[in-house]
Amino acid sequence: MSSIFESVDRFIAGTVGAPGERAFFIQVQSSRRLTTVALEKTQVAALAERLEMVLKDLRRGDPTLYRDVQPVDVAPLSTPIEPEFEVGSISIAWDEVSLKMSIELFELTTGEQEAENSLKVYLSISLCDSFVKRSKALINAGRLPCPFCSIPIDPQGHLCPRANGYRR
Repeated sequence: MSSIFESVDRFIAGTVGAPGERAFFIQVQSSRRLTTVALEKTQVAALAERLEMVLKDLRRGDPTLYRDVQPVDVAPLSTPIEPEFEVGSISIAWDEVSLKMSIELFELTTGEQEAENSLKVYLSISLCDSFVKRSKALINAGRLPCPFCSIPIDPQGHLCPRANGYRR
């Protein structure tokens, strides 16, 4: 089943849980229609990073595309948070005609089977920019890295391989 959002009011990444145990979600909202999908932290980071690169290229090519600026959406995820599927692969494309970014999230599959579910959204540049800023803040709000080995430190500490197993 494929869900398509041609007009989007809200496109955000959010989490549930404490740092180190967080579950990551993307929510798309248009009027009263709400869709939630689950994904990994690295997928959110990769999507935000790639969108940021594409937006920089677009800004360099045509500065008039950035007329409207949308504030970063800091509101929590809408409830209920019930993911329709877990994201496997993601595609991004710029539509020259509509001047919107097309993002498609495909269901995680095993083996050679094709994804049964997908979510496709068309986003304005300002919504993409807002998503990038929120996602970067979300990724950086996790556990702090160990200054010696860069592995995230749990609240109870961790066994640092660079300190020969001593707790940090």
